[in-house]
Amino acid sequence: MSLLIMQHDVDPKKKLREEVGDLKKVEIFNNQVLVAVYVRPEKTKGGIILTDKTKDEDRWQGKVGLVLKVGPMVGDEKSREWSGNEPIREGEWVVIRPSDGWQHTLNECDCRMVRDTDIKMRVASPDVIW
Repeated sequence: MSLLIMQHDVDPKKKLREEVGDLKKVEIFNNQVLVAVYVRPEKTKGGIILTDKTKDEDRWQGKVGLVLKVGPMVGDEKSREWSGNEPIREGEWVVIRPSDGWQHTLNECDCRMVRDTDIKMRVASPDVIW
């Protein structure tokens, strides 16, 4: 199966950051990570149009998200000992299991709160996971 490379008229990171707005007054606790859920745009680069139902399903079952903010214990010594990885950083695309996160909407952005240890991997682009 080939990748469904999406046609992005706007950079998806920029779009999600605009949707969520100012996070200066949002405080994340412990080892929690605030992730904006990536919802694919309407059209692939090959011209395939996604249905509204498919796009809506991304909101509930989307596996890729943009890290918006991390708690103070993300990447601490104990966390790194457990994971063996570099800490998760704001602005990275990450893969999560939807059931591991608390689904909510922050401003106008679909988000999930997940523990840093529930993040499965980092990816360079949200389109590599389907």
